[in-house]
Amino acid sequence: MISRDTARDTAQLRGVIAERGERSANMDEDGAVPEGDTVYLSAKRLHAALAGEQVVSSDFRLPQLATADISGSILVEVLSRGKHVLMRLDDRRTLHTHFRMDGSWQVCPVGQRWRGPAHAVRIVLTTANRQAVGYRLHDVALIPTTEEDSLLGHLGPDLLGADWDADEAVRRLLARPDREIGPALLDQRNLAGIGNLYKNEVLFLRGLSPWTRSPTSATPWPCCRWRAGCWSRTATDGHRSPLATDGRDGSTMSSSEPGVRVADAAPESPARTRAIRRISG
Repeated sequence: MISRDTARDTAQLRGVIAERGERSANMDEDGAVPEGDTVYLSAKRLHAALAGEQVVSSDFRLPQLATADISGSILVEVLSRGKHVLMRLDDRRTLHTHFRMDGSWQVCPVGQRWRGPAHAVRIVLTTANRQAVGYRLHDVALIPTTEEDSLLGHLGPDLLGADWDADEAVRRLLARPDREIGPALLDQRNLAGIGNLYKNEVLFLRGLSPWTRSPTSATPWPCCRWRAGCWSRTATDGHRSPLATDGRDGSTMSSSEPGVRVADAAPESPARTRAIRRISG
């Protein structure tokens, strides 16, 4: 069973995300890497703008979907699952997209100039009054809704999902006690939505090294103990708050500060990721 503190922190985090609504839905457009919160908020914004609307025209600018057409369909709902976005149509098809490192969706009134470069556009969906423009989208697929599990069935519990199961996430994280906790948190099969930014941040805030092995049920469980400040900023700009481990501006922590070490992490992955930890003593 998870601790009372973990349950409380989970509820607090989910409340913060729900309250943010649309104001951070475009925060990936300022150069920040899309993570679970970005995808969640983008899906929420897309749903608010398009749910119940008929698609007047669709433009798929990808070879595998060059002849696809969903015009005439009604977009029933848009939701996220980890870092995946699902657009469910009334004809029992689902349009699946993934942001990876650089993708985003933009919603604008029909006729308004797009903010991004045309060469980066992968999908354009037009309704009577709005357009949804997808930039640099990945893993795009148009599949029967009944086959969504073929793309998402491997995912662990979604921290921001309605069916979030903390006990199941803990069980998966503890299933391989020999594994370092950093890569374990990034493994979307354990829990869905966390990327490098928040992996680094939560471990730093909890005082845990990403190279910690042999976690037990008594180990402080970091993935639910996030400060609200990690996920939100003021409503005036709607961008992600500065993170202690991000290093994007002079106010964040850097390797020149006492007690801080910067190193490559995640040796299990071909991709080398940056990790910052506090050194005791």
